[in-house]
Order: sequence, then structure tokens, then C-alpha cells
Amino acid sequence: MVRFIVNGVIYLGSAAIGLFVTSLILGEDFKLSIAALLLATVLFAAFQMILGPFIFKMTHKYASALTGGVGLVSTFVALLLTNILVDDFSITGGIATWLAAVVIVWLITAIATWVLPMFVLKEAVENRKD
Repeated sequence: MVRFIVNGVIYLGSAAIGLFVTSLILGEDFKLSIAALLLATVLFAAFQMILGPFIFKMTHKYASALTGGVGLVSTFVALLLTNILVDDFSITGGIATWLAAVVIVWLITAIATWVLPMFVLKEAVENRKD
């Protein structure tokens, strides 16, 4: 149960960082209000947690050559669904913006998912010592 909560916190943190940094980089083509950031973070993280393993399983079973692109595909689908469901979140500017958004969000969330556990677990270990 603790592992699930820690993973959830890491997914939420990486999603928030990825969406926020992407909005800074892409500017007006990636509109995301602060209020929408909260809802978009929760939805995007949930979609990623669900879609990642599902898309991996499907590509591994039916198109093993695409297995390496699972993160990009799940990021695209999660962004698309989040874009549809969150009112103050929009990606405009055409296919180039969508491609840039997918790559940037994927890269930032991948790095954050790798780095955040160091901080989260370090804090937990230090709190446990006290």
C-alpha cells in the first residue's frame, strides 16, 4: 500500500512538473491555467498510470517493434484525453505543437520520475530516523 502511495505521489509530481514546464516552453500554444494545472495533473497522471502498462502490453503482443515508443504513445493519449476533459487546457498550433508537447512532457516526466524518488525516499528515510 505504501509503495502504491509513493508511486502515486511520484506520478503526480512528475505530471505537474512536465505539464508546467511544457506550458512555459510552448507558451500560448500550450495554454494551461493554474486551476486547470491541478485537474490536468491528476487526470494526466491517472491516464499515464493506466495507459502505460496497457499500451505496453498491446504493443508487445501485436507490434513488438513499437514497444520502445510506449512512453511517447501513452503520453500522447494522456495529453489528448486531458485536453478533451479539462476546460482551461488547450494545445493549439497544429501538429508541430502536439509533437513538441508530447516529446517535452514525456522527457520532463521521465526525468522527474527518475529524480523525484531520490527526494521523496530520502525525506521518508530521514523522517523515519527521527
